[in-house]
Amino acid sequence: MKRIGVGIVGASPLHPGWAVAAHLPAIRALEAYELRAVSTSNAESAAAAALAYGVPAFDGNGELISHPEVDLVVVTVKLPHHYELISAAIGAGKMVFSEWPLATGLTEAEDLASKAARAGVPTVIGLQARFSPAVQRARELIKTGYIGDVLATTLVGSGIGWGPETDRAHAYVYDVTQGATTLTVPTLHALDALQFMLGDFVTIGAQLGAGRRVVRLMEDDRLLPVSAPDQIAIIGTLRGGATASIFYRGGISRGSNLHWEINGTDGDLVLDSPIGNVQVADLNLRGGRGADREVSHILLPAGPQPVNVPEVPGGNVLRLYAQFAEDLRHGTRIAPDFAHALTQHRLIDAIEKASKSGQTQVIPP
Repeated sequence: MKRIGVGIVGASPLHPGWAVAAHLPAIRALEAYELRAVSTSNAESAAAAALAYGVPAFDGNGELISHPEVDLVVVTVKLPHHYELISAAIGAGKMVFSEWPLATGLTEAEDLASKAARAGVPTVIGLQARFSPAVQRARELIKTGYIGDVLATTLVGSGIGWGPETDRAHAYVYDVTQGATTLTVPTLHALDALQFMLGDFVTIGAQLGAGRRVVRLMEDDRLLPVSAPDQIAIIGTLRGGATASIFYRGGISRGSNLHWEINGTDGDLVLDSPIGNVQVADLNLRGGRGADREVSHILLPAGPQPVNVPEVPGGNVLRLYAQFAEDLRHGTRIAPDFAHALTQHRLIDAIEKASKSGQTQVIPP
């Protein structure tokens, strides 16, 4: 099979972020892909990228999107730039891998999903928590009856970001209009994994609270106002009838930063981690059933993981890339795409409506 030529938007080696930590190692490790170009925000970082990665590097995005050897445009920049970049890539007939969230809000997400569908271009959204070995193993155990019928699930986590201080580059996440909030990022990554494992929500209620009213800007010790909620309480019913309770807070806890239980008629499963972001956490899976008096560690099967890619933080991203390549090869649609991203943006919209109105929302099938 012809290798997939990749162009990454936002891969500066001078200010390395998620693209450098997770996307580049995955692309280099998988035979199905080849890095063909990168783009950055200025000439200095583009020159550094060309030297570091050995591929053409541009200080604008148009040349990368139109590059004839780029088949897949990967968008890893700040969320407010997603809509314009993804629209341009779809317009050029390119496949697109977008980091989650897809867009700053539901209207933009609907438009991008519609554009991708009309253009007929394959897409993938960066909701990679479902590819965690622990999540996959727990899902398998539930499907094969390890805990009997699922009664309920409870998940409590910390967002890591959205704490009491920030650098200037990340201050935008405290502005609700920018779309990258405690609800839309760490909470939704967790909700996506939860639904993958246990089924979609049919009803949902919520209370979105603003615990921090200001955040300290580290560069000059200024206080900035916070408009994005950082205390996220959700309760709902899943399609199989189980009750789900989720609470996410901004920042970190001195206690537990991720504790997730799934309780059934015959047993229990527990996933936990010192890192609250399910999509990058090295999850510990424990279980007990029948006459067991407590949960004990469950071994995870060794997956097809190249030895030169660390399990955390980029392991799940690598597995998402691998699945997308398999989908293209076999005509399957297992990797989450923009249509799936739209369902999750609609879930966010329902959560926000539930909190604002105080009324439980019904989620259409």
